[in-house]
Amino acid sequence: MTLIGEERAQTDIAHRKDVRRVVLSGYLGSTIEFYDFILYATASSVVFGPVFFDGLDPTVALIASYATFATGYVSRPLGGILFGHFGDRVGRKKMLILSMIVMGVVSFLIGLVPAIPTWGALMLILLRAVQGIAIGGEWGGSALMALEHAKGKHRGFAAAFANAGGPTGALLGTVALSLAAMLPREDFLSWGWRIPFLFSAVLLLVGLFVRKRVSESPLFEEALQAQEEKKSTRQPIPLFAILRRPKNLLLAGLVVTAGFVIQALFSTFGVNYAVSHGVTESEGLRAFAVSQFFSIFAMLGAAWLSDRHGRKKIMLAGLVGMIVLTYPVFSLVGSGNAMLVIVGFVLALSLCQALTFGPMAAFVSEQFGTTSRYTGASLGYQIGSLLGAGFTPVIVASLAAAAGGAVTYVMLFLVAMCLLSLGALYFVKETKDYDLAQTN
Repeated sequence: MTLIGEERAQTDIAHRKDVRRVVLSGYLGSTIEFYDFILYATASSVVFGPVFFDGLDPTVALIASYATFATGYVSRPLGGILFGHFGDRVGRKKMLILSMIVMGVVSFLIGLVPAIPTWGALMLILLRAVQGIAIGGEWGGSALMALEHAKGKHRGFAAAFANAGGPTGALLGTVALSLAAMLPREDFLSWGWRIPFLFSAVLLLVGLFVRKRVSESPLFEEALQAQEEKKSTRQPIPLFAILRRPKNLLLAGLVVTAGFVIQALFSTFGVNYAVSHGVTESEGLRAFAVSQFFSIFAMLGAAWLSDRHGRKKIMLAGLVGMIVLTYPVFSLVGSGNAMLVIVGFVLALSLCQALTFGPMAAFVSEQFGTTSRYTGASLGYQIGSLLGAGFTPVIVASLAAAAGGAVTYVMLFLVAMCLLSLGALYFVKETKDYDLAQTN
């Protein structure tokens, strides 16, 4: 082998190691994000009502608890703008380290909130808002770092690890809360629920160890160098560059909305619905945990297929599948049989939602050029999360309460949101062959 060949081989090996490290960093980041998400989502269903809204009617307490859950989603777009702006200007890596620190610290602090009805609820809202800002910048950076490092025909699969960490974190969070829920009811509501939140500090340390070792995005560095060579040309603020042509931003947000609806509905209302129809809390949480385990592999498989057949086709299959399976899934989840409940959660989350989420990281990031990609991807994703997940628990709980516990309106809401995302998907171009090196 010639000297040039040896150097090229060494460079290729170093590049592959770097890509693996970046992918692992994104995976751990989204694991922490969704660990925090599922802890809060599930706790809002089974803990926060009786602990922080004691004295209210149980249904009113549940809706009030879900309202604190929505706070984090309201602040996410702001986080997407802030972290996206500096991520597009000073670098992806710095913003990702900061977002991870804030996410982990806030989750830890939630575990320390005192059980004081009014003040405790206000502390939850404040911490949830700060956490939402950090999460608003986490996903976009994780996804596009993997996308921009991989670059080639496997970039959808690489970027999908930013989403595959989601079910991993959800699985860990559900298992942690399920173990805590095995305590006597009084002990669980008094102090047991806090342990999983405090454990987030361990995940934070592991994630930071990996994230500090990753390199900056090569495409970002190239774009930054090109900008410095054109100092005479004033560069637009990333957000303004996105808003000049808002079509991609709005369509991307609407396309991913239904995936978030499925996620939020079944991680909160779905668990509560299963429990109210005959299974124990541990069995309901276990069903969700099983679905999340299978979702890890299903999302990566969906992303792999999207690299070959296109993002749109795979996401289309997930949305249509959810429309067709809505009634059977709710029948299974409300059957009162623990095994059938597992099947219902697997169909909704491990199949339909995984098909929409697998290609999502690449799909959203590919809508924008390099110099505004962090801002565009973060904001588009968080618009979808706000519309799809932020208010879904409150909406479906209110719909079910208005119908006397029946879920007809809940099912219609789910189908309507899937149709909305399908309509937006129709107007979006296929992006799997898009040239990532474009700066605008």
